[in-house]
Amino acid sequence: MHLHLERDDDPITLKFVAEKDAESERLLMTPEFEADRIAIKDMIEREDRLIATTRRGNWLFDFRRSAEHPLGRWYRLPADLAPLPDAPWEPIFDLDAFCAAENKLWLWRGALTCPWEPTRVLLCLSDGGSDPMRLLEFDCETKSLVEGGFDTPAVRCHATWLSRDEIAYFGSIDRESSTRSGWPRVGRRLKRGQAPADAPVLYAAADSDIYGSCSIFDPALAGLANEDTARPIRIFTAGHEIGSASHFIEDRDGSLRKIDLPEDIDFGFNHSHLIWLAKTDERIPAGSLALQPLPREPGGAETARILFSPAERQSVSQFLLMREWCVFVVSDNMRPRLFLLDLTKPDAEIREIALPADMQTVSVQPLYSDLHLGDDTLQIYGSGFLQPPSCYRLELGNRRQPLELKHIASSPSYFDSEGMTSFLLEATSEDGTKVPYHIALPKTWTKGELPVLTYGYGGFDVSLGPHYSGVIGRWLAQGGAYVMAYIRGGGEFGPNWHRVAKGHGRHRAFADFAAVARDLVIRGYTKPSRIAANGGSNGGLLTGVMATRYPQDFGAIWCQVPVLDMTRFHVFPAGKAWIDEYGDPDDPADREYLLTYSPLHNVKPASEITYPPIYIESSSNDDRVHPSHARRFAAQLEALGHHPLFHEFASGGHGGDGASMQLATRTALGYSFLRETIVKSKGT
Repeated sequence: MHLHLERDDDPITLKFVAEKDAESERLLMTPEFEADRIAIKDMIEREDRLIATTRRGNWLFDFRRSAEHPLGRWYRLPADLAPLPDAPWEPIFDLDAFCAAENKLWLWRGALTCPWEPTRVLLCLSDGGSDPMRLLEFDCETKSLVEGGFDTPAVRCHATWLSRDEIAYFGSIDRESSTRSGWPRVGRRLKRGQAPADAPVLYAAADSDIYGSCSIFDPALAGLANEDTARPIRIFTAGHEIGSASHFIEDRDGSLRKIDLPEDIDFGFNHSHLIWLAKTDERIPAGSLALQPLPREPGGAETARILFSPAERQSVSQFLLMREWCVFVVSDNMRPRLFLLDLTKPDAEIREIALPADMQTVSVQPLYSDLHLGDDTLQIYGSGFLQPPSCYRLELGNRRQPLELKHIASSPSYFDSEGMTSFLLEATSEDGTKVPYHIALPKTWTKGELPVLTYGYGGFDVSLGPHYSGVIGRWLAQGGAYVMAYIRGGGEFGPNWHRVAKGHGRHRAFADFAAVARDLVIRGYTKPSRIAANGGSNGGLLTGVMATRYPQDFGAIWCQVPVLDMTRFHVFPAGKAWIDEYGDPDDPADREYLLTYSPLHNVKPASEITYPPIYIESSSNDDRVHPSHARRFAAQLEALGHHPLFHEFASGGHGGDGASMQLATRTALGYSFLRETIVKSKGT
């Protein structure tokens, strides 16, 4: 079914993309589009925003875009100064200038700190927004690339510093180095100037795994060593499926010993403890968070302390081990709660830290870029749909101070939220399950006529939550409502919320999303012709199913970087990693089920059904979800008499990244589509 569109360089494919791009631009690039694009670009380039800093050595660091530098620059600031926009930030790496010199588009993905020399880093640069990434050594003191330093090829990769002069490099440089899904499985001990293929192998996961990785903590380097903990801790991981892995600790003789843990967990460690979140009931109830001593030596089983077991509508949304503290965030019916445990006291009680009442979402991160460095200062970022983000610090490293949040800075408002409201509601899915969703309402609206942009994902244990966005604020300011649906398949309410929508339970996620749309109508907010479904990646699959299975419930479908052919997603390397989530198209029973909802295979002729207007968006260099999913779906709709809009952007990868103007254009085109459909709709 339109398989020729899988060939990226085929003249027929190029002609199809060019013609469809031109058509969508002709229809959507209206004067209102241009106003949106300019406004969104200005938001991205604002220099008075909240700055999320990271500390290395005596410097704070921040990466940001501006009107003069749309790809961005990396800045440093003396660590004794407050990280405010008007502080004397000094640019040390200009990504726009670097790309101009190389005549190639690189996009920022952060920096990996060398613990032995914290102002020496590996810059992580994405190739045009795609998954392949280049690691490039940079000296933050001299503000220059390191001559003769690390410079790896742009492939799927990750790395960990082993010493000042070596890294554990996992890179998909060839098929032997990659898993069946194309992610790196072989880790090499790489020195400066050495080609990755020539570096000795440090660790290798199996070809049937999803990935391999290495994590290191050196107690001596962190000043935490004693006679029993002097040697570095190395833990190697073999990822079997997304969310399932085995972990191996290196013993004194260099051999690897499997840590006695369930495979279906999330996992972390420091010099003294390991922490894990159970995803099944294998040892402790699913969703429970456990802490236990790190098994540095072979011997008896370690006793786990359960830090948290979820009640209904509760889940652990984040956890981390710092040097002397355990920190975790609980989502309690979509409200965040922050907890601490002092690891230096064997019988310490768990303490809850009070959060500001208007925080709908919280994330925590250490101030220092590496666990080896500095102290346990914690940064807490909180926001909501209508609350601009604020940064607080918790001085865990200073035990003489009380444990209370210290406000550092807040973001300016990106829109006037006065008179707007946001709250949590519930819909009832077809099997009786209550499905929560947040709604943000504009200042004024007409009962039964409210344009509603409804967003969902529902897969891979990914959790959604309220967040502040100037782009969403612009939609609210123009009279629309925004809904975020917490459907099954996600992780918002723990592992079981995800598991019931895996494999042959996938229909539950789709039914949940449709139930949210119907609930909006039942409550009198709107009508189906005013509701748009939006999602990307697995959420693109969700919106494709909304179009083909629930067309009567929506007035528009905005489908981004979607998975749409459920019989061929696994023929592209990255798709092999999704078999555990969706099922195996080569298994007859799985294939039969997949065909019941595969959007590409469920398109009906226009003579039989009318679909809501559909806008399908993809990227030519998306190497996670191949753009042929979007192309073939658009072609099939067109072949059967429908009139979808389609746009394939030349770069940006799966996440749609790019310079500020490119980012603004993508979003503004989508908003223009909404304006031309659900805003101007007169249907029922």
